[in-house]
Amino acid sequence: MILRRAGVGILMVAVVATVSFFLTFSGASDAARAVVGQDATQEVVDAKAHELGLDRPVLAQYADWVSHALTGNLGTSFFDSTSVTEKILQWLPVTLSIVVIAMLIIGVFSAVLGVVAAVRRGWLDRAIQFVSIGGHSLPGYWVAVLLVAWLSVGLHLFPATGYTPIGVSVSAWAWSITLPVLALSISGIASAAQQARGAMIDTLRKDYIRTLRSRGLSERSVLYKHALRNAAQPWLTILALQFIGLLGGAVVIERVFALPGLGTLAVDSTIQGDRPVVMGIVVFSSVMVVVVNLVVDVIQVILNPKVRVR
Repeated sequence: MILRRAGVGILMVAVVATVSFFLTFSGASDAARAVVGQDATQEVVDAKAHELGLDRPVLAQYADWVSHALTGNLGTSFFDSTSVTEKILQWLPVTLSIVVIAMLIIGVFSAVLGVVAAVRRGWLDRAIQFVSIGGHSLPGYWVAVLLVAWLSVGLHLFPATGYTPIGVSVSAWAWSITLPVLALSISGIASAAQQARGAMIDTLRKDYIRTLRSRGLSERSVLYKHALRNAAQPWLTILALQFIGLLGGAVVIERVFALPGLGTLAVDSTIQGDRPVVMGIVVFSSVMVVVVNLVVDVIQVILNPKVRVR
């Protein structure tokens, strides 16, 4: 199953790369003019298009790009001739910092809230559902602005903007990403907790759970060793979708907090018309999504060996 999913993932990346390339690199004159400026003469534009190789047939450009991309070379920036791969790797740690930590927070809190809501059916369950629905309805951009206004501008507890690399200071790094992580996490916790609750309730109604209880197993063992393990599959699927959503949400959050991450690089490159950088970010993001889905598939196989036979 894993090999089949890997093959599908590679095919998906290839399709996304192909479509993105032909959408991005159409119009040599427009791309060259974006580099030299709108006031440049047509002769200057044509010379820049020739220098960048944009006057060649699109299929020839695509063949060259694929041959280089397979070796890890995603091209160079139109504006500063910097390697696209180097640019992505330079800006990637910021995005990974907030997305990975947000995913960990979403995973832990959604599991706890989901299990508690499923086991404590009553006022506590209703309260958790109410908070979850409310949290899910809050736009990430609005939450980010509210956090800045409250905790940064009002209480001066966290910096409103900026990023400190972890190599400079661990505490300053943690302080600089706290608000962005919270802004990304709140909605994710809400939706994942709802999914965890529903999966846990369905699992607790299964016949084998009643059998385990009738055999005298402790409630803790039934919940955490058997029920939670079997309820994890749909919850993990939601977490994988959350990761994809967080990558998209990071674009907005990074702009709000002025973080030098992939989202900011993508927006700035799109505005500039730096097509190789935009193309590289699209492909790199696609690869990240495929890798995360494969990791989730492997975890599901470990939790539920029956998945192997599908």
